Amino acid sequence: MLRKISLIVLCLFAISACSSKNKTTDAEEVAPGITSEPIGGVVDSDSGQVDGLYSINFPYDQSSLSAEAEEKLQKNAQWMRNNPDKTLQVEGHCDARGSIEYNLTLGERRARKVKNHLVGLGIDEKRLTVLSYGEEKPLDDSDSEEAYAKNRRANFVPLSE
Repeated sequence: MLRKISLIVLCLFAISACSSKNKTTDAEEVAPGITSEPIGGVVDSDSGQVDGLYSINFPYDQSSLSAEAEEKLQKNAQWMRNNPDKTLQVEGHCDARGSIEYNLTLGERRARKVKNHLVGLGIDEKRLTVLSYGEEKPLDDSDSEEAYAKNRRANFVPLSE
């Protein structure tokens, strides 16, 4: 009986450890030689504090870029041309629907799609890093289609060199 209880406790501990969300710091995700300190104290462009950088929104369960998103990326590319000493972290986000693993993967696909588009516009890929937060950093915690639409995005964080 004691052996069964010990086995159950061990299994519960293992399940708990596996299911806990493994948070990493931004510094662990960026390229060597780049710090994750935001420029000018700006946390991210979703706050509207980075003039010239625009978040990109996505349809449900997709990583494709709309014509509106491509226009915004043209402006973001211009910001990068005007700030040649800056590096950007492209962060992919999802709404709360779907598993944690699926949303992390989808967030990464979104961020990589944005990065690849910027590279196609002539931005050096060494100036862009990618990080997926999946559903972990929503702009709106509400349970509505409007909130979900806000959360399906890629945003940009300027990094110090």
